Amino acid sequence: MNPPSKLKAFVQHLTHDYLDDEDEQRGFDLMQESLPLVGMVVMYFNMLEKLIDSALCDAVSDRSDALGLLVIHGMQYGAKVDMFKRFCEDAHQHMPAGTPPEYKGIVEGLVEASRLRNLVVHADWFHTDAQGYTYARLKLTKKGMQQEYFQLSPDALEDIVERINQTVVQLTAI
Repeated sequence: MNPPSKLKAFVQHLTHDYLDDEDEQRGFDLMQESLPLVGMVVMYFNMLEKLIDSALCDAVSDRSDALGLLVIHGMQYGAKVDMFKRFCEDAHQHMPAGTPPEYKGIVEGLVEASRLRNLVVHADWFHTDAQGYTYARLKLTKKGMQQEYFQLSPDALEDIVERINQTVVQLTAI
């Protein structure tokens, strides 16, 4: 899942085009409307990370979380997902039926949740245009440097919240 995006050639300075003051005001209004949804993206993602923490602690020891917390202390989200994947693969290889259906796509969902959350929290929200396109990053391509904008409108943010929540639900079901 990716919100719509557009590219603009980087010329000499990192700039963002507005057609007029009214477009700039509409972009600011969209940004204000999006703020609660940005918070929801962060909250649901944090819930997801805490669920992974709990699953890893359970995998390390079913007697106490202390040992698991020592193992994951300071570990970044991506490393936790990788460890979760390895624990699952190890457990499932000993099952006669292999990977249970409820695990299908969970790692991909965890990775996608991180990518979407990073897109939202690292966006340059003060450079949102009248259509909700927000500057996200500079891309280095064969065509040179290009500024990439994603449409992080309230509807797109609601879709991101829903996608992260689907992964939360899937993780709590296993």
